[in-house]
Amino acid sequence: MKKIAAVAGLVVMATSGVTAAFGDGTAQREVSQQQYDTLISQCRYADQGKAKCREAVKEMYRIGKYDKTLDCRTYSGVTVCGTLKLSKAERQCVRESVSAGLTYRRAEVECYAFA
Repeated sequence: MKKIAAVAGLVVMATSGVTAAFGDGTAQREVSQQQYDTLISQCRYADQGKAKCREAVKEMYRIGKYDKTLDCRTYSGVTVCGTLKLSKAERQCVRESVSAGLTYRRAEVECYAFA
C-alpha cells in the first residue's frame, strides 16, 4: 500500500507542470538563487497551471548553492531548467519542429513557451 501511495505521489507531482518530481520524501534539491528564479519564472508557460507549478517548485527546491547538474538552457530569449512537462500539443510541436530541422532541445523550449 505504501508503494502505491508513493507512486501516486510521484504521478501527481509529475503532472503538475514542474521540471522534476521527488514526491518520495527525499530532501529538497538545493539550487542557486538564479536557478530557483528560473524554475519559478518558467511556470508562466506551464499548461497545467501556473500556481500549481510554482507551489511544486517551492516544495521541491530550496535556495542554496549552484546545482551544476540542473539542465538549464536558453533559446529565443526563454530560459528554462530541468525536464519540461509538455502538453500533447507541445509534444506535437516538438516532433514537427525536429523534423523541420530544429534541435530537440531548442524545439522543446520554443514549443513550451510559444505553442
